[in-house]
Amino acid sequence: MLVAAAVCPSPPLLVPDVAAGAAPELDTTRTACAEALGVLAVSRPEVLVVVGPARPGERPGHHARGTPGSFEGFGVPTRVRLGAPEGPPPEGSLPAALAVGAWLLERAHWSSAPVEGLAVGTGLAAGRCMETGRGLAGRARRVALLVMGDGSACRSRKAPRYLDERAAPFDAAAARALGTADTEGLAALDEALARELGAAGRAPWQVLAGAAEGARLNGRLLHEDAPYGVGYFVAAWS
Repeated sequence: MLVAAAVCPSPPLLVPDVAAGAAPELDTTRTACAEALGVLAVSRPEVLVVVGPARPGERPGHHARGTPGSFEGFGVPTRVRLGAPEGPPPEGSLPAALAVGAWLLERAHWSSAPVEGLAVGTGLAAGRCMETGRGLAGRARRVALLVMGDGSACRSRKAPRYLDERAAPFDAAAARALGTADTEGLAALDEALARELGAAGRAPWQVLAGAAEGARLNGRLLHEDAPYGVGYFVAAWS
Protein backbone atom coordinates (compact mmCIF):
# COMPACT_ATOMS: atom_id res chain seq x y z
CA MET A 1 0.00 0.00 0.00
CA LEU A 2 1.22 3.49 -0.78
CA VAL A 3 1.94 5.39 2.44
CA ALA A 4 3.76 8.46 1.09
CA ALA A 5 5.03 10.07 -2.08
CA ALA A 6 7.33 12.92 -3.00
CA VAL A 7 7.09 14.65 -6.36
CA CYS A 8 10.17 16.44 -7.65
CA PRO A 9 11.29 17.93 -10.97
CA SER A 10 13.82 15.94 -12.95
CA PRO A 11 16.21 18.34 -14.73
CA PRO A 12 19.90 17.44 -14.39
CA LEU A 13 20.36 21.14 -13.60
CA LEU A 14 19.24 20.27 -10.06
CA VAL A 15 22.72 18.79 -9.64
CA PRO A 16 24.99 21.74 -8.86
CA ASP A 17 27.95 20.28 -10.76
CA VAL A 18 25.80 20.21 -13.89
CA ALA A 19 24.34 23.69 -13.36
CA ALA A 20 27.81 25.13 -12.55
CA GLY A 21 27.52 28.92 -12.21
CA ALA A 22 23.74 28.81 -12.48
CA ALA A 23 23.39 26.41 -9.53
CA PRO A 24 22.07 29.04 -7.05
CA GLU A 25 19.07 29.67 -9.33
CA LEU A 26 17.56 26.33 -8.22
CA ASP A 27 18.48 26.47 -4.53
CA THR A 28 14.84 26.99 -3.55
CA THR A 29 13.81 23.99 -5.61
CA ARG A 30 16.48 21.81 -3.98
CA THR A 31 15.35 22.90 -0.53
CA ALA A 32 11.75 21.99 -1.34
CA CYS A 33 12.87 18.59 -2.65
CA ALA A 34 14.71 17.95 0.61
CA GLU A 35 11.53 18.76 2.55
CA ALA A 36 9.52 16.34 0.39
CA LEU A 37 12.07 13.57 0.94
CA GLY A 38 11.78 14.16 4.66
CA VAL A 39 8.10 13.24 4.41
CA LEU A 40 9.09 9.95 2.80
CA ALA A 41 11.54 9.17 5.59
CA VAL A 42 9.04 9.64 8.40
CA SER A 43 6.52 7.37 6.62
CA ARG A 44 8.72 4.34 7.44
CA PRO A 45 8.36 2.58 4.08
CA GLU A 46 9.48 -0.98 3.47
CA VAL A 47 10.51 -0.09 -0.07
CA LEU A 48 11.02 3.15 -1.98
CA VAL A 49 10.53 3.20 -5.74
CA VAL A 50 11.90 6.10 -7.77
CA VAL A 51 9.63 6.64 -10.78
CA GLY A 52 10.63 8.86 -13.67
CA PRO A 53 10.34 9.32 -17.42
CA ALA A 54 12.41 7.35 -19.89
CA ARG A 55 13.09 9.87 -22.60
CA PRO A 56 13.91 8.90 -26.21
CA GLY A 57 17.03 6.77 -26.27
CA GLU A 58 16.66 5.67 -22.65
CA ARG A 59 15.54 2.22 -21.51
CA PRO A 60 12.16 2.04 -19.80
CA GLY A 61 11.49 -0.58 -17.20
CA HIS A 62 12.74 -1.70 -13.81
CA HIS A 63 16.14 -0.69 -12.41
CA ALA A 64 17.40 -2.76 -9.49
CA ARG A 65 18.71 -1.30 -6.25
CA GLY A 66 22.30 -0.20 -6.60
CA THR A 67 22.07 0.57 -10.35
CA PRO A 68 24.64 3.25 -11.19
CA GLY A 69 24.05 6.50 -13.01
CA SER A 70 26.15 9.43 -14.08
CA PHE A 71 25.98 12.93 -15.50
CA GLU A 72 28.89 12.46 -17.88
CA GLY A 73 26.53 13.14 -20.77
CA PHE A 74 26.06 16.62 -19.34
CA GLY A 75 29.76 17.31 -19.16
CA VAL A 76 30.54 16.47 -15.53
CA PRO A 77 32.01 13.29 -13.96
CA THR A 78 29.46 13.12 -11.11
CA ARG A 79 28.28 9.57 -10.46
CA VAL A 80 25.39 8.26 -8.37
CA ARG A 81 23.91 4.94 -7.36
CA LEU A 82 20.28 3.98 -6.72
CA GLY A 83 20.72 3.03 -3.09
CA ALA A 84 22.99 0.33 -1.76
CA PRO A 85 23.27 -2.74 -4.02
CA GLU A 86 22.11 -6.13 -2.84
CA GLY A 87 25.00 -8.35 -3.84
CA PRO A 88 27.19 -7.45 -6.84
CA PRO A 89 26.36 -4.00 -8.29
CA PRO A 90 23.88 -4.27 -11.19
CA GLU A 91 24.99 -3.53 -14.71
CA GLY A 92 23.45 -0.82 -16.86
CA SER A 93 22.91 2.86 -16.23
CA LEU A 94 20.03 4.94 -14.92
CA PRO A 95 18.00 7.21 -17.18
CA ALA A 96 18.67 10.88 -16.45
CA ALA A 97 15.50 11.42 -14.39
CA LEU A 98 16.25 8.46 -12.14
CA ALA A 99 19.86 9.61 -11.80
CA VAL A 100 18.58 12.96 -10.53
CA GLY A 101 16.36 11.08 -8.08
CA ALA A 102 19.34 9.03 -6.92
CA TRP A 103 21.32 12.24 -6.45
CA LEU A 104 18.52 13.73 -4.31
CA LEU A 105 18.48 10.59 -2.16
CA GLU A 106 22.25 10.61 -1.72
CA ARG A 107 22.09 14.30 -0.80
CA ALA A 108 19.46 13.45 1.84
CA HIS A 109 21.57 10.50 3.13
CA TRP A 110 18.62 8.18 2.51
CA SER A 111 18.79 5.00 4.57
CA SER A 112 15.15 4.43 5.51
CA ALA A 113 14.36 1.61 3.06
CA PRO A 114 15.74 -0.26 0.03
CA VAL A 115 15.50 1.75 -3.20
CA GLU A 116 14.47 0.58 -6.66
CA GLY A 117 13.72 2.44 -9.87
CA LEU A 118 11.11 2.42 -12.60
CA ALA A 119 11.51 4.34 -15.83
CA VAL A 120 8.22 4.96 -17.64
CA GLY A 121 8.00 5.71 -21.34
CA THR A 122 6.73 9.25 -21.88
CA GLY A 123 4.17 7.92 -24.35
CA LEU A 124 2.70 5.25 -22.05
CA ALA A 125 -1.09 5.46 -22.10
CA ALA A 126 -2.86 6.75 -19.01
CA GLY A 127 -4.57 3.44 -18.35
CA ARG A 128 -1.28 1.57 -18.45
CA CYS A 129 0.29 4.15 -16.15
CA MET A 130 -2.50 3.70 -13.62
CA GLU A 131 -2.20 -0.08 -13.82
CA THR A 132 1.55 0.17 -13.28
CA GLY A 133 1.00 2.33 -10.21
CA ARG A 134 -1.46 -0.14 -8.72
CA GLY A 135 1.15 -2.83 -9.13
CA LEU A 136 3.76 -0.74 -7.33
CA ALA A 137 1.40 -0.07 -4.43
CA GLY A 138 0.92 -3.81 -4.01
CA ARG A 139 4.63 -4.51 -3.73
CA ALA A 140 4.71 -4.31 0.08
CA ARG A 141 2.67 -3.37 3.12
CA ARG A 142 4.28 0.10 3.17
CA VAL A 143 5.43 1.55 -0.16
CA ALA A 144 6.76 5.04 -0.84
CA LEU A 145 7.35 6.68 -4.22
CA LEU A 146 9.76 9.39 -5.32
CA VAL A 147 8.17 10.62 -8.53
CA MET A 148 10.40 12.60 -10.89
CA GLY A 149 8.98 14.64 -13.74
CA ASP A 150 8.54 18.09 -15.24
CA GLY A 151 5.57 20.05 -16.50
CA SER A 152 5.28 21.76 -19.84
CA ALA A 153 8.38 22.96 -21.67
CA CYS A 154 6.57 25.88 -23.32
CA ARG A 155 6.14 28.52 -20.62
CA SER A 156 8.22 31.29 -22.22
CA ARG A 157 9.73 32.38 -25.51
CA LYS A 158 13.08 31.00 -24.35
CA ALA A 159 11.62 27.65 -23.32
CA PRO A 160 12.86 24.47 -25.02
CA ARG A 161 9.69 24.35 -27.14
CA TYR A 162 8.95 28.09 -27.29
CA LEU A 163 5.87 29.74 -25.82
CA ASP A 164 2.54 27.93 -26.04
CA GLU A 165 -0.56 29.56 -24.53
CA ARG A 166 -1.86 26.13 -23.48
CA ALA A 167 1.15 25.46 -21.25
CA ALA A 168 0.19 27.60 -18.23
CA PRO A 169 -3.33 26.12 -17.90
CA PHE A 170 -1.93 22.59 -18.25
CA ASP A 171 0.64 23.24 -15.54
CA ALA A 172 -1.96 24.87 -13.29
CA ALA A 173 -4.14 21.77 -13.51
CA ALA A 174 -1.16 19.54 -12.74
CA ALA A 175 -0.15 21.74 -9.79
CA ARG A 176 -3.67 21.63 -8.32
CA ALA A 177 -3.80 17.85 -8.59
CA LEU A 178 -0.31 17.35 -7.18
CA GLY A 179 -0.96 19.77 -4.34
CA THR A 180 -4.20 18.12 -3.25
CA ALA A 181 -3.37 14.44 -3.91
CA ASP A 182 -6.13 14.45 -6.52
CA THR A 183 -5.70 11.11 -8.28
CA GLU A 184 -8.64 11.73 -10.61
CA GLY A 185 -7.17 15.08 -11.63
CA LEU A 186 -3.83 13.49 -12.47
CA ALA A 187 -5.52 10.66 -14.35
CA ALA A 188 -7.40 13.21 -16.44
CA LEU A 189 -4.30 15.00 -17.73
CA ASP A 190 -4.48 14.98 -21.53
CA GLU A 191 -1.86 12.65 -23.02
CA ALA A 192 -1.79 14.27 -26.44
CA LEU A 193 -1.53 17.78 -25.02
CA ALA A 194 1.21 16.70 -22.61
CA ARG A 195 3.18 15.30 -25.53
CA GLU A 196 2.78 18.50 -27.55
CA LEU A 197 3.87 20.60 -24.57
CA GLY A 198 6.83 18.36 -23.73
CA ALA A 199 5.48 17.57 -20.25
CA ALA A 200 7.60 14.54 -19.38
CA GLY A 201 6.04 14.28 -15.93
CA ARG A 202 2.61 13.26 -17.22
CA ALA A 203 3.25 9.50 -17.28
CA PRO A 204 5.06 9.29 -13.89
CA TRP A 205 2.34 11.42 -12.28
CA GLN A 206 -0.31 9.07 -13.60
CA VAL A 207 1.65 6.12 -12.21
CA LEU A 208 1.43 7.93 -8.87
CA ALA A 209 -2.31 8.37 -9.36
CA GLY A 210 -2.75 4.63 -9.82
CA ALA A 211 -0.59 3.82 -6.81
CA ALA A 212 -2.52 6.23 -4.57
CA GLU A 213 -6.00 4.97 -5.43
CA GLY A 214 -7.81 4.26 -2.17
CA ALA A 215 -4.87 5.34 -0.02
CA ARG A 216 -6.59 8.55 1.17
CA LEU A 217 -3.38 10.55 1.26
CA ASN A 218 -3.22 14.31 1.77
CA GLY A 219 -1.11 16.46 -0.53
CA ARG A 220 0.90 19.66 -0.17
CA LEU A 221 2.41 21.69 -2.98
CA LEU A 222 5.75 22.78 -1.57
CA HIS A 223 7.12 24.62 -4.58
CA GLU A 224 6.04 25.74 -8.05
CA ASP A 225 8.13 27.60 -10.61
CA ALA A 226 8.88 27.76 -14.32
CA PRO A 227 12.58 28.61 -14.66
CA TYR A 228 13.91 28.35 -18.17
CA GLY A 229 10.29 28.08 -19.37
CA VAL A 230 9.74 24.60 -17.89
CA GLY A 231 7.17 23.82 -15.21
CA TYR A 232 8.71 22.52 -11.98
CA PHE A 233 6.61 21.21 -9.08
CA VAL A 234 7.53 19.81 -5.68
CA ALA A 235 4.81 18.09 -3.66
CA ALA A 236 4.51 15.75 -0.70
CA TRP A 237 1.74 13.20 -0.14
CA SER A 238 1.24 11.46 3.20
